[in-house]
Amino acid sequence: MEEKQGKEAMEAMEEEPEAMDHQELVSSDDEIDYSIEPEFYDPNLDEKDEVWVRKQRKGHGSDAVLSCPACFTTLCLDCQRHEKYLTQYRAMFVMNCKIKMDKMLPQEKRKPKKLKSDTKSGSKPRGNTETDEIYHPVCCSVCSTEVGVFDENEIYHFFNVLPSYS
Repeated sequence: MEEKQGKEAMEAMEEEPEAMDHQELVSSDDEIDYSIEPEFYDPNLDEKDEVWVRKQRKGHGSDAVLSCPACFTTLCLDCQRHEKYLTQYRAMFVMNCKIKMDKMLPQEKRKPKKLKSDTKSGSKPRGNTETDEIYHPVCCSVCSTEVGVFDENEIYHFFNVLPSYS
């Protein structure tokens, strides 16, 4: 019995569809009444947003507004662009970020470069020979995408973000 019903359904699907009336093919745009202002439209929204951002920045300028590359959530309104690595930023005040304090990124041991004059004269390089820096991963609190690191000086270093310049 079930096989017979299944065959009938398949045969009905294989038949050519009936000719459609052209009056039924109406764009949804034709049904919208543009003379009535939409309920959720606010023509002053851009100005309100600008006032909010200025209040958040407290009068400070910023090199960019940083957003998560995966979900576009705003992460930082006040940051400085790295002088050498133009896609990296640092900031002290962020939003929508969580620090993974239980994880530490591999410690980087940096040795200062020896100058040619130092090697010839036999003098030792200035400063520490090795510096241990501790970094914790920073993730977007909305989608958990890793966007940067947090250092022991409580500075956020962003390298996986979308900057928007204003």
